[in-house]
Amino acid sequence: MNTQVMFSSKTDLWETPQEFFDELNNEFGFNLDACAIPENRKCERYYSPDDDGLSKSWDGVVWCNPPYGREIKKWVQKAYNENRSRNNYIVMLLPARTDTKWFHDYIYGHAEIRFVRGRLKFGNSKNSAPFPSMVVVFKPSMTPRTDSDKKCENCKWNNLFWKESGCSKFNAMEPCKFEPKEALKDGSTTN
Repeated sequence: MNTQVMFSSKTDLWETPQEFFDELNNEFGFNLDACAIPENRKCERYYSPDDDGLSKSWDGVVWCNPPYGREIKKWVQKAYNENRSRNNYIVMLLPARTDTKWFHDYIYGHAEIRFVRGRLKFGNSKNSAPFPSMVVVFKPSMTPRTDSDKKCENCKWNNLFWKESGCSKFNAMEPCKFEPKEALKDGSTTN
């Protein structure tokens, strides 16, 4: 691997440090790497440049370390839109560029931001990156995003569930089938 090119402005590919990824994977349990090459993929299921991850559905629990060049806005916008439509976890490793339009339009106020202390060493490099990094976590929503979404009256969450749903009626990551209590005219309920 040519690390002289990798850590210069000649490339926008920055391989996620394995130990760093492993810590996040232990927390989230990723099942899709949305932007990888076969040599640096982090999940069994991944989208390569030939697959064009920007044109694919991002379902499940998604990891994404996109190219850091001019196309980064498209990846961040894609993560934002996929999270809004699929109501899933999407976790991104990004350069901490808080002065950019993409940061303010798609991350700030829309996702959890974890600034990485110090500088990461990408790939097998001996040198740290020339920029700070952040982990951006797009989370499932706790409120309906459309009028057609139903709330589970048992647990107050959407009809889509994830790891920490806490709903005692159903397993995590399964659609909620709990029907809301319907009030009868006499004040009693059907459930």
